[in-house]
Amino acid sequence: MKNPTLDARTITDVDEQVAKVLRGLGNPEPPIDLRLVRELLNLDRHYYSSNDDGVLRETFSKLKVAGVQVLKRPTLLRDAIAALDLKALYLPDQKRILIDASLPKLKHRWNEAHEIGHDIIPWHAGMMLGDTEKTLTPSCHEIMEAEANYAAGQMLFLADRFSAQASDTAATLAEVRALAGQFGNTITSTLWRFVEQGHGDRTLVALVSTHPHPARRPHGFDVAEACRYCVQSPRFRTRFGQLTEVQLFSALESYVGAQRRGPLGEGEVVLIDRNGARARFRFESFFNGYEALSIGECLEL
Repeated sequence: MKNPTLDARTITDVDEQVAKVLRGLGNPEPPIDLRLVRELLNLDRHYYSSNDDGVLRETFSKLKVAGVQVLKRPTLLRDAIAALDLKALYLPDQKRILIDASLPKLKHRWNEAHEIGHDIIPWHAGMMLGDTEKTLTPSCHEIMEAEANYAAGQMLFLADRFSAQASDTAATLAEVRALAGQFGNTITSTLWRFVEQGHGDRTLVALVSTHPHPARRPHGFDVAEACRYCVQSPRFRTRFGQLTEVQLFSALESYVGAQRRGPLGEGEVVLIDRNGARARFRFESFFNGYEALSIGECLEL
């Protein structure tokens, strides 16, 4: 999945909402404390479990739209959550965030920030509780998720604070890991942010994928499904955006090793731009035991 783009008006509107939150917290130093964000916004956070639907029962027995209870059998929601593989929920009328307790703790922070994003974007509440025929369309859902993700990134990385710092940082995974520690976020979310917002006008691309080495690929491997995320900087999207995720993933094979964890290697990779010109990239990859993180930077102007 390639990172989506938002229009300039939406970015400006979301930036204003995040700025209000940061000002309300006194423009804090990293890492931002989401507990203080919830207190500022009067949000509740609870955890639910697939083995215990007590929180879901209590929450959705109170769920109302226009004063009318909309869910008479809260236990049905447990099945819906399981079927849709939902990891977090935001309930606008209750100002409540629910997070799947089975989710790794490292991922709680991003999911919570994502749901806070839904809360601070004014038009989301009406859409989430409004016309289901409209809001359940894939295109509308994708836009809302992209907007909430953008808000989460702006908040967790303190708006322009991260971008200014990352733009003067070398495009290496070591630097990405250092920034992840400083801002208190996962390496994956930091890599995404680095390429999308902290690129410093460089031509960068990042992949989050299965292990690129043929000897480490899982049973039933499908190259079309190998990349979970493909993040492109604006300059990369403009010049190399025609390249598919399959092409980019396949390019990693030229240098990666078969290590089970840790650095997989680095090397130069040649990519073809929209005009058919060849360009050299420096790539490196790291495997955390679950997925591979790769970053590539164009070495030519």
